[in-house]
Amino acid sequence: MKRFAIKFCAACDRVSQFIGGITMWLTAVIVAAMMCEVVLRYVFESPTLWANELSLWLAGILYLFAGLYAMRERAHIRVTVIYDSLSRKMKLALDAVGMLVVVAFAAALIAGAWEAVYNTVARWETFGTKWDPPIPATVKPLILIVAGLIAVQAVSNFVSDFISRNEPPPDDGGEKNFGAD
Repeated sequence: MKRFAIKFCAACDRVSQFIGGITMWLTAVIVAAMMCEVVLRYVFESPTLWANELSLWLAGILYLFAGLYAMRERAHIRVTVIYDSLSRKMKLALDAVGMLVVVAFAAALIAGAWEAVYNTVARWETFGTKWDPPIPATVKPLILIVAGLIAVQAVSNFVSDFISRNEPPPDDGGEKNFGAD
């Protein structure tokens, strides 16, 4: 069971790392689109119809996946002054509560929004501007997908922390070896 848990945690981390590695490039695409808009608008006096909507679309996707990456990196907000002073068992209890809250929120979000998201995708809802990209039809289902991925990553983090907290500290023979051979 422990071997499966370790493989599960490693797989979750790899997926989150892969997604984070790809989506970080969206920042560059957003900057390029906005630079293109500025040049076309102010140098050639020919603004685009698509640059603003494209940057909003990509930024929405970027922010969603940034939440997944932040969960992987455990970069969420925590009152470390209190948390670090707790015992291992209390830290584990707080981590369990945090994980359950994240999973419950994701489950409630997915269950509550499923029908609305389905209808948005079925109608292929668009943004309603002149360019009219399908931002709602693509971002709304992505919200549910990423919420599910964040919940899975939260479980993975908890399992990984549980395993690492319950392993005995490494035995170094009682000697402090600071790299001297």
